[in-house]
Amino acid sequence: MKGNSLRSQVTTGRFTLPVAILLSTACWVVAGVLLPELSATRSPGETADRLLPFVLPNPLGWAVSFLLYLFTGYLLIALNNTFGLIRIRASVQSALFLLLIGICPGLHLFYTGSILPVSLLLSLYFLFRSYQNHKASGNLFYSFCFLGISTLLLPILIWFIPLWLLGAYNLQCFTLKSFFASLTGWFFPYWLLLGHAYFYGEMELFYWPFRQWITFYPVRQILEISLPQWSILGYLLIIYIVSTCHTFVKGYQDKIRTRSYLHFLMLVILCLYLLILLQPICLPELLPVLMALISILAAHFFVLSDNRGSNIFFIASVIGVCILFGYNLWVNL
Repeated sequence: MKGNSLRSQVTTGRFTLPVAILLSTACWVVAGVLLPELSATRSPGETADRLLPFVLPNPLGWAVSFLLYLFTGYLLIALNNTFGLIRIRASVQSALFLLLIGICPGLHLFYTGSILPVSLLLSLYFLFRSYQNHKASGNLFYSFCFLGISTLLLPILIWFIPLWLLGAYNLQCFTLKSFFASLTGWFFPYWLLLGHAYFYGEMELFYWPFRQWITFYPVRQILEISLPQWSILGYLLIIYIVSTCHTFVKGYQDKIRTRSYLHFLMLVILCLYLLILLQPICLPELLPVLMALISILAAHFFVLSDNRGSNIFFIASVIGVCILFGYNLWVNL
């Protein structure tokens, strides 16, 4: 009887992802029709304002952003299939991510937040590949290279470098050689940027991210976070807390390496929330990343838990997504 619940049918069904893509596309179309003048929110201090000094016009911006989010959904499936984060092949994490993106019209346009989930998930992919591999220098190089690209797009993510090093240590792949490979990978995008800036005489472009590392915007800007943004943050926080509790309680059912992956994801999400509280101006860029990582934990919870409470919570979560989409449209009209 439990296996025939709505939650079980949706989370393990083969049509879940196609239906989610259709629903997300419908959300984009409805938002595009009702909110044609909607503009992307960009942080004034982000390096991408100089690396990408343009905003693609609609509907081209929507199309590029949607394709990037579709690729993010593919990476979420690849992470699970490669590292067994959910113990079975599942696509519900990608479905959940696309729905979360779809209900937030402010995330539909092309900007830095559209690229960050791709670069950070690729970084996590190579970091997880280095698990208990004492010859993981290559994987860590690529992992920190993609993390370095992320710090170019959003310099405040420089504070995640120690977090990634801690993750490499916990994954038992940290050696002196891999440490220097990590630093080399991190600096590699900056070397490319230096060559570009020097060749075209734009050295100010190279100096910009370093200045942003020590630039802190007032914490009081947290008062400027809109009510729709608070709503989605609260919704994600509830899912994160419930999924985290389930992972800790039922963690003995997972492999040791799977627990290591999930615990690192929990830590990254916690640090993302802390970063949003300290630098709320970066919320538009960090929100898609937060959605992608929480989708993994939520999928782990929805697929592997099978009781009355999880079924009720799943239905409540679906209803919550519908309410949030309607509320976001109503506020922006």
